[in-house]
Amino acid sequence: MTELQKHVSFFDRNKDGIITPLETFQGFVAIGCEIAFSSAAASTVHGALAPLTNPPGALPPYVNIYVKYIHKAIHGSDTGAYDSKGRFVQEKFDEIFTKHAHIKRDALTLPEVEEMLTFNRDPLDPASWPAAEAEWQLIYQLAHDRYGFLTKERARGIYDGTIFVELEERWKSQGSDALSDLSAAAF
Repeated sequence: MTELQKHVSFFDRNKDGIITPLETFQGFVAIGCEIAFSSAAASTVHGALAPLTNPPGALPPYVNIYVKYIHKAIHGSDTGAYDSKGRFVQEKFDEIFTKHAHIKRDALTLPEVEEMLTFNRDPLDPASWPAAEAEWQLIYQLAHDRYGFLTKERARGIYDGTIFVELEERWKSQGSDALSDLSAAAF
């Protein structure tokens, strides 16, 4: 699997290669997002990505995301840390920190994340700006440390999806199994 496929596979809760809106909702709840946010995020993500990732010849409605074709949904204004096939590009990832980590060389503050987002905006594709903004805001909120730093290691875990497993385990250890039960009923 490519790094991008690994990233989205966390949300493929039954590991069949097809991510349904319910699975995305459950994945967001599993990493600690609130029910209302998880529902809105699942709808938004599937509305944007599902039509792009459906296999050739698939018939509408396009509501599911296909892991195999997730590279077709790479949007503009991103960091370039995934290539056009969804493979991880270490040099581009490292550039995030060499260009934007000013306080600590291996971590980003929220203002540094904002600087990176502004720097990466494609002026010819303003429609891609909100996707990058939403992704990095959520990444920062879920993965920064108690001092407000998103470390390089944790940011790397976003790209291959390992941070999602860590967040889910942390959330479960805090006794949130009741939320998991709610997630099935809420969708």
